[in-house]
Amino acid sequence: MKLNNNLYLYSFLANFGWLKKSYTAKIMLVAFLGTHVPLLTLLFSFVISNSYSLEMAARVMIVALLATLAGTAATLYAIHHLLKPVILTSAALQNYLNTKTLPGLPTEFADEAGTLMADTSQTLHKLDELIHYISNYDDLTGLANRDLFRDRLYQTLSQPENNQRLVAVFLLSIDDFTGMSHGLEPQTTNLLLRTVAQRLSNCVAKTDILAHLSGDEFAIARIEIVSFESVIKLSQLLLSTLSKPFSLEGNLIHITASIGITINGLNDRNSVDQLLQQAHMALYQAKQQGRSQYQFYSPEINAQLQERLSLENELYGALKRNEMLVYYQPLIDLHSRQITAMEALVRWQHPTLGLISPAKFIPIAEANGLIVQIDEWVLRTACAQNRAWQLAGFTPIRISVNLSARQFEQPHLVEIVSQVLEETELPASCLELEVTESFLMADMERSVKTLKELRELGIWLALDDFGTGYSSLNYLKRFPVNMLKIDQSFVQDVMSNPDSAAVTDAIIALAKSLRLKITAEGVETQEQLDYLQMQGCHEGQGFYFSCPVPADIIVQMLQKSSQQMETIAA
Repeated sequence: MKLNNNLYLYSFLANFGWLKKSYTAKIMLVAFLGTHVPLLTLLFSFVISNSYSLEMAARVMIVALLATLAGTAATLYAIHHLLKPVILTSAALQNYLNTKTLPGLPTEFADEAGTLMADTSQTLHKLDELIHYISNYDDLTGLANRDLFRDRLYQTLSQPENNQRLVAVFLLSIDDFTGMSHGLEPQTTNLLLRTVAQRLSNCVAKTDILAHLSGDEFAIARIEIVSFESVIKLSQLLLSTLSKPFSLEGNLIHITASIGITINGLNDRNSVDQLLQQAHMALYQAKQQGRSQYQFYSPEINAQLQERLSLENELYGALKRNEMLVYYQPLIDLHSRQITAMEALVRWQHPTLGLISPAKFIPIAEANGLIVQIDEWVLRTACAQNRAWQLAGFTPIRISVNLSARQFEQPHLVEIVSQVLEETELPASCLELEVTESFLMADMERSVKTLKELRELGIWLALDDFGTGYSSLNYLKRFPVNMLKIDQSFVQDVMSNPDSAAVTDAIIALAKSLRLKITAEGVETQEQLDYLQMQGCHEGQGFYFSCPVPADIIVQMLQKSSQQMETIAA
């Protein structure tokens, strides 16, 4: 490294071992030499002259040396103390590096040394504030980060006066944030999180602790709980506040959130990490219940999560172990009462736990990404089975396969579907893919493009669970689908709830106006069937006709359907 030319003397003296580590010793040496070299030269000149006697010369030299030593000592003493500002500044810097202790350097002096001390003190204070901010605050939202949240909550819980105080910890997460963020630009996603932080700040009290933990997760610690009802009211306020549209960069963005809540009980003083873990468990349970939900922690939730972790571990490799099955549920033409299609539904036959409900393992597979492999396996299996039925001589029908959000996002989805059709030799017109509104809305342009490419293959496209999502005509007219499927929640209440009947009638009328086929899910009674048939619904699906069953039982249904058609034809 090239040294500044102004440091040549300093660098020269630093080459001597006894001067290397002491700046004061360097100054003292220069001062000593500076005062003694001229004096010694003078004395030497005096001694060699013949103007004085030897006795007089010796007396003068002794007096001069004593006076010089005294003056030098006083000079060195004064220089040593004049160097104190530099020494103190150096010690303050070293102490801050070692202990993070801020210095108490004086700031009232105006010369160069005083400016050095004042500037060093001010710089270290600003640096300490910056380090504190970086270490304790989230740079995206400006809120406290996880470490600061934990520290503040710990300080609150550890204070003796808070031993009889209830503390509630809320953990809030945006629903389907990963899928939604895929459809947004990174800067828009960051702007959304900052706006969410602002709205949450407006909901909490001054005594609350609000933090951005990571990603889409925010934490709130309410220190002063008046009643349990106040905790519920805060949860409802948070959810309703975030459900209002966000106007960002000219676009309206709709989100919902879920909240997990745990309360530090009087007889169960939990640590901060335990409270956060419990809130995470409650949050998971809230998300399982749907969007915009809040859930309190309980030991039962912990047991459910332990079961989930066990299932997740065993789900890996379930396909290779041939534990996955495909069940089929018929779709019936409501006028001819003939089978027109089969919906393929995956099941998990666990070797010790038996048949595991899809409601348990499908969310796990969606969360860890295994759903992509499972979806492709179901697609290939169902198409092969439908082709086998055709080769057995049965009338060709559609096979309906659900696409998950993760599968729909795969870049080579169209190629995979085309390849499966080619491998199984199934005509494209005999395959129907079901998609839902929610994940189509994440990226409208990409969704429409993918749907059009799938439609060009010749397959059928059905919009599943219609009526539970956005249900906007503006969006619906852009989706190149063949069919709408009325969600079972409306069908099951169609005879008892006028609102459900009105929604069902509206969906059927809408489908007719757009020249789309309409299928009603969840048909369970004759009354529901009659109502749907009277309204002009094309197909029905539900336990009234059949629950999902293995392929061998479907063969019996197809045989019976073929015999009925032959009888009618005869």
